[in-house]
Amino acid sequence: MKRVKPKKQHEITRMAEICALSCRTTPVDFVVDFGAGVGHLARILGYGFGIQVCCFEMQAELNQQAVAIDMKLESIAAKLAEASGYKRPVHLTQRLESNTEPAQFIAGIRDTLQLASDDFRFGIIGLHPCGNLGATLMRMFLGCSQAKFLNFVGCCYQKMSTPATHPGAEVHGYPLSSFLQSKPDTDTNLSYEAREISCHAMEVYRDRLQAGQYDHLKIHSFRAAAERMIVQQFPHLRHCALRNVKHAPGMLFDDYFQKAVQGTRFEMIERQVLSIRQCDADVQHWKRLVIFYTLRLMLAPLVESIILYDRALFLSENDCQVEVQAIFNPRLSPRNHITRAVKTRRCLSNNLGQQ
Repeated sequence: MKRVKPKKQHEITRMAEICALSCRTTPVDFVVDFGAGVGHLARILGYGFGIQVCCFEMQAELNQQAVAIDMKLESIAAKLAEASGYKRPVHLTQRLESNTEPAQFIAGIRDTLQLASDDFRFGIIGLHPCGNLGATLMRMFLGCSQAKFLNFVGCCYQKMSTPATHPGAEVHGYPLSSFLQSKPDTDTNLSYEAREISCHAMEVYRDRLQAGQYDHLKIHSFRAAAERMIVQQFPHLRHCALRNVKHAPGMLFDDYFQKAVQGTRFEMIERQVLSIRQCDADVQHWKRLVIFYTLRLMLAPLVESIILYDRALFLSENDCQVEVQAIFNPRLSPRNHITRAVKTRRCLSNNLGQQ
């Protein structure tokens, strides 16, 4: 996996091991990888474990890159006498929406894999499906009798829809379980800020606090000053993404801001509207930001637990056996919990009865 960052290598390798184990304990004909990107996970499963993978990816450009990498890998493998028994991934350019019907989804798989009928078994996997996609995978898993197991690691919880953010929507990303849905919204609502902080792990931050590496933590004051300035000037762009910027010794706010907005919608902001002097003054209070952020991080595991247990309850309420495990090193991958589910006989009977 050349040019793949250590974080991604760690995630892909560990995820592939778990998915291969699921294929052994719950036999399937193939797996469907949602948000497959350029297919790194699919290649390890296909070329390393001999598992057929159907890659669901909505960006055609990424699928084209994936096919090119597949061909290059096979060209290299052809020169090795021991290279055999692998399964080339199949790439499907399609977007999975919350209102996608299971029959439509099954038809797409059948046509892509050139299967003669709907009589097949598959597993659903997803490495960091963003926002509502995690909930959509669960609903698709429950709606397809052919789906036998589910393995996914969620991320970007702040992008999930809720009754508070999307009151007119038929379905939401949170809450999912009947248990939480039966409670008053005031008891279950998670704000954008709460869901956003739940995506962060405290281990690296704690290490830097203990080591006295405070200069690295000042970056949060730069980010806070930038976001306050953006909200003041462009309130409708609140919560829009900025680029991650690594701290450098002697970095000034102006240096940080130019790197943070590079390639974003804020890049064309005219400098005369920026109150750099005010932002420089804000940065002087970086210690307050570190204290505040530390307190927020203390609550992050609690918020993520609420989201993960809601998902586990939702699957359990629909007659699935569910496991939630921490599988990645949180220092490398903060969103490190996998939700694994298999259907019980009762769930399978319900699926067959609905067909």
